[in-house]
Amino acid sequence: MKLKRDARTLKLKAIASLRRGLEVFNGYDEQGRTESVLLHLQHCSELLTKALLVQKSKPVFDKERGTSISLDKALNIATASGYITATQAGSVRSINAMRDAAQHWMIVVAEDALYLNARALITVVDEILQLHFDDSLADNLPTRVMPLSSQPITDFDLLIDREYKQISELLAPKKRARDEARARIRTLLAMEAHASETVSISERDIDRIERAIKSATAIENVFPRLMTLASDVAGEGPTMKVRFTKKEGPPVRYVAGDDPEAAAAIREVDLRKKYYISPQDLAGKLNLSTSRCKALRDFLGIDNAPENVMVFEFGSQKHPRYSDNALRVLRENNTPETLAQAWLERPNGKKQ
Repeated sequence: MKLKRDARTLKLKAIASLRRGLEVFNGYDEQGRTESVLLHLQHCSELLTKALLVQKSKPVFDKERGTSISLDKALNIATASGYITATQAGSVRSINAMRDAAQHWMIVVAEDALYLNARALITVVDEILQLHFDDSLADNLPTRVMPLSSQPITDFDLLIDREYKQISELLAPKKRARDEARARIRTLLAMEAHASETVSISERDIDRIERAIKSATAIENVFPRLMTLASDVAGEGPTMKVRFTKKEGPPVRYVAGDDPEAAAAIREVDLRKKYYISPQDLAGKLNLSTSRCKALRDFLGIDNAPENVMVFEFGSQKHPRYSDNALRVLRENNTPETLAQAWLERPNGKKQ
């Protein structure tokens, strides 16, 4: 496959960061190991995602600022375009959230949690290389450098339950381990990115969850999104593949950042990241006029599904914003036949 120059350079730098991250993961030095692994793996995933967008002729620079777009924006474009799946994006977002916490404050990641998330990201990197670059990790590095662990792989449910109990013990009176407990809470919040495209972490989240754990609230009421996840491990040794999958779980409620209830740490600010496409931008992405785009939205019932649209209210003004899911559904149905039928069935359409 012939790669564009920038795509080739970005891909090579992504693999270089991955190699460095694996070297640190398998190294003997524990000082700063977790942070270094997260930094290198996040850098790898960001550059590879942007290499993919460049190869597909998608924009990777913000026109107003003149700077490269964020990893979150790059993932939104890649998933909306169908280049990567939501599950793959979740593995990248989880590493990114952990890296963010490690770089800007502090985080404690259990060894098996670090291992599972690292292997999940490596699986995603290999899948992207094979599907979009006619390449593979096996062609770029020896299998002996893959992350190694002397511990048996922990069942995901057991891992989360163990971490929750350990945080509770660290927060016990006279334990004097609050900083470590809060650092472990950040890891659990970051791992929720496997189940949601809108995860970020604030101290208000940490405060709320700390209060919930101290009051002995059940884990499913504090981290409902984690309860919808499971780890799927296939193969063994260097050829192991790790993927995070969704299972049936309790519903997730969206709450304000200062909500006193012990609910999951999902804030209103997250909604603006998930629902970020205006009606005009939506029409532009589909190469349709706003009126024809609305006709297609009405025909498909886009505005009736909460996973597609959110109306933000600012005083007397209401601003609908759409998600990547809405864009994906509209793209899949943006055919001449469907569009003609939608235009015909719009209100008063048959009379015009």
